[in-house]
Amino acid sequence: MSEDETHTVRAGWLHRLGLTPRRRASDPPVDASACPPPTDTTLQRRREMLADVSSFLMAHGLPVNSFTLDVAHKVMAETDTRLMRAVEDRVRAGEPITLDWLETVADRCGKPEGTQALQDLIERLESTITQFAQTASDARSATSRYSSALEQHAEGLDANDALQGGDTIAAQIAVMVHDMLARTRLLEGELDRSARETRKLEKNLADARREAEVDYLTGLPNRRAFEAVFAQEVAEAQQAGHALCVAFCDIDHFKRINDAHGHEAGDRILRTVAKTLSRLLPNACHVARHGGEEFVIVMRGLSMAEAVAKLDEVRGAMAGRRLINRSTDIPFGQITFSAGIADVRAHEDPREALRCADRALYVAKSEGRNRIVCAPVPFVDGMRTANS
Repeated sequence: MSEDETHTVRAGWLHRLGLTPRRRASDPPVDASACPPPTDTTLQRRREMLADVSSFLMAHGLPVNSFTLDVAHKVMAETDTRLMRAVEDRVRAGEPITLDWLETVADRCGKPEGTQALQDLIERLESTITQFAQTASDARSATSRYSSALEQHAEGLDANDALQGGDTIAAQIAVMVHDMLARTRLLEGELDRSARETRKLEKNLADARREAEVDYLTGLPNRRAFEAVFAQEVAEAQQAGHALCVAFCDIDHFKRINDAHGHEAGDRILRTVAKTLSRLLPNACHVARHGGEEFVIVMRGLSMAEAVAKLDEVRGAMAGRRLINRSTDIPFGQITFSAGIADVRAHEDPREALRCADRALYVAKSEGRNRIVCAPVPFVDGMRTANS
């Protein structure tokens, strides 16, 4: 994407956020004394970001505090595209951007999935159970050794023989040893039962972990599972020198589908798109539901051009289908998705590739939907990265 195109897109979304785009160096000159030239590009970027944040707060009449500054920065720096889209939709609808509304939408956008809390609980339980299992195993081993030692000594002790010989102390010791041996054997049996119950609980927790990593609606891995897969794919791709791309896909006009056909029909569309992505993409691709109507895909072993071509093939196949709401026999019309894709290995930080793919998805939506947009290759000190 050229600088002019980038500026045009940026101007477009600034307008949708209720702001006026900044001037460029190529725009008609203004009074230089009013805006002294920056000393370097870093300072210039900081000034621009401060100007954007300030413009956002002033345009919407928001107070200046830590919360609004954080929200404004996330929106203007494009680090939270969900929040950015919510603001854009609000402005488009002609609704005010108020502090109360921002608090509500920011909480909703930033709140972790329910499975995240469950996953954290499972991890804590697994840690506790592992420690307990080790303690129980150590105790069982110690008890077994103690029982064996007692048994060896008990073989030479008989209370009746000691009493007949007039040695009451020896008789009492013999009774105590046999009693201790019986109690030790009982404890050993209880520890065995505890070990069996612990193994059963570990299996149940492992099953719960798997369930917590699967999206109940589509059957795909959820966002939590994707994070683990993405980290593993990045490590393996770097070690093997494989290409690695990541893409975000978002169903176009999904709200209209829900509004026109109902949420149950919308759920069926989600499952259909999920199956289409999983079925048509190569086995080396990992598809996950990222949330809402958004999917994320990791593609290893495919160059950027190959990944774009394959994903565009799936997009075309999806757009070519004519689906009908089986509950009402009313056609859904054309179901399409937009996607943004980035080359992971072109970025020093893999998570920056995720952010770039998400921004590319936003551009695809802005440019008309039903298309795939490639994230621009990053520059380092004026040169493209070596992996590009």
